[in-house]
Amino acid sequence: MAAAAPAPVPFETRMHDGRLHRSRPEGPIRFRVGGVFRSNTIYDVMMKRGWKETESDDDWDMHWADREWVYEVFDAGHLMSWQRVNHFRNGRELCRKDLLVKNIKRAKRTLDKSGKPEEAARFDFCPVTFVLPGDYALFVEEFNRCAGTVWIMKPIGRAQGKGIFLFHKLSQISQWKSEHRWKPDTPGVETYVVQKYIPNPYLVGGKKFDMRMYALVTSFNPLKVYLHRSGFARFSASRYSSDLADIENAFVHLTNVAIQKTSTEYNADTGGKWDLQALKMFVAAKHGRAACDALFMGMQDIVVNSLLGVQKVMISDRHCFELY
Repeated sequence: MAAAAPAPVPFETRMHDGRLHRSRPEGPIRFRVGGVFRSNTIYDVMMKRGWKETESDDDWDMHWADREWVYEVFDAGHLMSWQRVNHFRNGRELCRKDLLVKNIKRAKRTLDKSGKPEEAARFDFCPVTFVLPGDYALFVEEFNRCAGTVWIMKPIGRAQGKGIFLFHKLSQISQWKSEHRWKPDTPGVETYVVQKYIPNPYLVGGKKFDMRMYALVTSFNPLKVYLHRSGFARFSASRYSSDLADIENAFVHLTNVAIQKTSTEYNADTGGKWDLQALKMFVAAKHGRAACDALFMGMQDIVVNSLLGVQKVMISDRHCFELY
């Protein structure tokens, strides 16, 4: 059996001041992935580009890691100048619902106090939001002030629509409170955000939808972001209804594919999706090109302002990037 080829060795050169400089070794890009990523699109794309997978702990050019690896391992090791990791070290500041809201509110408040109301207005894109259980008293005060309003509850650390529900009476969250051992000082209690539900969403064919757009951030200081032209819209399988009798119908109110694919009305051929270009054509045909351009420019502004909202707290490291 032939011996395995040795791993490429970095080139070493001596700088004028005597410091040793190491350069990336020649050869194809070597990538490492966490186990859960070996069966997804990211892995397939890297393989098709001719990159080479490695299981080495430190001999790689790019590591497509899960967040826990970054939080637990990143600070304990040393990376070469050419090595890149797909998460920033405190990425939760943007990706966790409660922290995102906190940072957006702080950015707006700071600009207001600095006498810059026009700049502060750029961060006024979040619905009224409280973090429970900590803000429960403030939430109840607002709830009582806005009688009849529908609210939506979302756990801060889950995905695929898990744990989300709507309500319009405080009695409707009594069961949730008991099931989650709800007390502000209970250790380990699951944190939720509660937001005013948007009662009149824009509909296409009578159905709710959300959009998936991709932003690549290579630096937070200075901020460098690339917004991909492509994306898609995800539709609910059922027509939207604001009737309180339908408040518990997830097929009406949530667009998560994990939920919608269990509906008898789910279209498996399309996956309940439109390409972003198809959505743009629909909006332009119905409302005009200028309105369509203004809408998507406004969404780009929200992406940029969300990033600016966390810029001061994000640890910007030259080894890190993130695809949001």
